[in-house]
Amino acid sequence: MQYNTKAKPLRVGIVGFGHLGQFIYRHIENERNKAIYDFDLVFIWNRSKDIFSTFDKELNQDLIVETIEEGLQRSPDLIIEVAHPTIIEKYAEKILDVCDLFIGSPTALANESIENSLRRKTIESGHVVYIGTGAFWGAEDIGKMNERNTLCSLSITMKKHPDSYKLNEPLHSKLIEQRTKLGDQPGEIVIYSGPVRELCRLAPNNVNTMAVGATVASSLGFDRVQGCLIADTSLSDRHIVEIELSGPETIVNENDKVKFHTKTVRSNPAEIGAVTGTATLLSFVSSIKRAKGRTAGIHVV
Repeated sequence: MQYNTKAKPLRVGIVGFGHLGQFIYRHIENERNKAIYDFDLVFIWNRSKDIFSTFDKELNQDLIVETIEEGLQRSPDLIIEVAHPTIIEKYAEKILDVCDLFIGSPTALANESIENSLRRKTIESGHVVYIGTGAFWGAEDIGKMNERNTLCSLSITMKKHPDSYKLNEPLHSKLIEQRTKLGDQPGEIVIYSGPVRELCRLAPNNVNTMAVGATVASSLGFDRVQGCLIADTSLSDRHIVEIELSGPETIVNENDKVKFHTKTVRSNPAEIGAVTGTATLLSFVSSIKRAKGRTAGIHVV
């Protein structure tokens, strides 16, 4: 086995070992079987340790740490958070004292004080915060419009089977009530429609895509990017993300005013109950590979 001749593998830690954390772990381990690989895994942390006893028996137990602080003592280059927004709130600044941070729960940034404190911390420490595009299609082009101040509006609609949502109140009760009214009939339930900032608090596990959008479209931000969350009982095999935006008006044919507009629809294979679709898992890993070489700040990759 030989290291990548372009650069040494990044020493990484995984914080959170649910479905996404396990997918990342398996990918890193599979990569290590190749002649050239990108990551050396130095620790894994999960709030509940019971999950490790039911996982692959070949999991190296020496990788498991009791606390995130113990993991930081192993000198990682990058920590990949795939647990919960509360982890960002509690540990992000400690992590940035030691290494770069890849945030898998960007809904944490809907708390403006957390976003501001992380931006300050990256400047103080010289370390970087990365966020993966995930299911947010077209991030690069939208980022270009944002840089040119030509992004006038952005709305993100997510549609999933009701069993794929993990909601806080009052959205949880609203979904149950509306689903009861539907009975066995197929149909859509609009759970929420409005600014993304409030939705991130009410559905932190489900709307990371919207948080990515609000971060990319920083000129609009969490208060002006609009989110719509829909439960659709017919979606038994996919998640749907619709991204719609507008730009400035342009004069064409001398007198006609035409506004720039685009809409994308992303249909992502997913089983009922899955929070993250199949294609998003692969997108996440690709983003982790891009998490290097940036200046201090928060970067979507």
